[in-house]
Amino acid sequence: MELDAADKCQPFEIKTEDTTEHDDKPKPYLCTVCDKRFTRKDHLNVHRQTHIVDNVYSCSECEKRYLSQSALRRHKYIHTGKYKCTECDNCYGSSRNLAVHRRSHSGEKPFECSVCSKRFTEAGNLVKHSRIHSEEKPYKCHMCDKAFSQSGHLNSHMSVHTGDKPYKCSLCNINFSQSNNLQRHICRVHSNRRPYHCPYCGKMFKTEDHLKCHVRIHTGAKPYSCRHCSERFTQHNQLKTHLLKSHNEGTWFTCEICEKTFISPSHLQCHVHIHTGAKPYSCRHCSERFTQHNHLKTHLLKSHNEGTWFTCEICEKTFISASHLQRHSVRHSAVKPYVCSECPKRFYTDSELKRHHRVHSEYKLKQHLLKSHNEGTWFTCHIC
Repeated sequence: MELDAADKCQPFEIKTEDTTEHDDKPKPYLCTVCDKRFTRKDHLNVHRQTHIVDNVYSCSECEKRYLSQSALRRHKYIHTGKYKCTECDNCYGSSRNLAVHRRSHSGEKPFECSVCSKRFTEAGNLVKHSRIHSEEKPYKCHMCDKAFSQSGHLNSHMSVHTGDKPYKCSLCNINFSQSNNLQRHICRVHSNRRPYHCPYCGKMFKTEDHLKCHVRIHTGAKPYSCRHCSERFTQHNQLKTHLLKSHNEGTWFTCEICEKTFISPSHLQCHVHIHTGAKPYSCRHCSERFTQHNHLKTHLLKSHNEGTWFTCEICEKTFISASHLQRHSVRHSAVKPYVCSECPKRFYTDSELKRHHRVHSEYKLKQHLLKSHNEGTWFTCHIC
């Protein structure tokens, strides 16, 4: 039995086990289907319902369906009006959870890191962040030598070894290794609900994380710093890419067909579609299908005007994503922070500098071939 996509985007549906688990508690209860672990047996029992499609609970008021009784109970707060956010209409199971949620609208962050002064809305998020400075990684993979600072990161990593993806989207048949990834996919791809507003330009976003990344375009904030050099980044995945490419820190994911390497399992998965010919992303307006979600997003914008164009405030040029706009915005700055070590030339981006380095590498190779192996053409002065 399929669940309504809009239902799955509500805060307490499907992902019931993740709202009560904590990183620092032991998790002795193991799900034999997907190997996910839980601190309490009742949490495991609730989680098991996600693997039983026919066992659903219906609301007597609106007939919406849920995978657990607790999710249905929390849903009923919508009809009673209990613990409801006045800003975005999200409903919560307790006054404490509602108070924490309200901080996303007010911007209040009462918990501050003593090392870098970064602030957080919840104490648990500060605990997780602190491990960046201490480099503590208590969660170890029993199949390889990798260790992680958070249990959720370990759970995500395990799918690399097992290949299990038990959570299937009923709308496009894409499979996921974790229920929260499925829930995030449905909200981002299949739902048009955008409750988060930018205080600077009024643009609306589906998730709080998307809003936070966007706001950095206005503020210029770069909260992610490299521990090896002075580079700073606006997004964590940019730092991760930098660590891999510049300092060889992290894990490359290799395609078994062509041995090309990628910085994440998701990038590898998108690449594999080139070999298999799979096109899992389909347009809801026409028959077009795509191998990658960003190709579908571009198609929806250009062909059906669905989505959000990102506009440069200086020259009004439009872009399909915030990252493209960000790369463009540096062109209006007189600062070129990337300096060539071989010559005085400077560049706006790291990728431009790397492309320029090839000029020097090719020149050195030609000089070597000419002088050491007499391969090439000498040019002689006709006067002397």
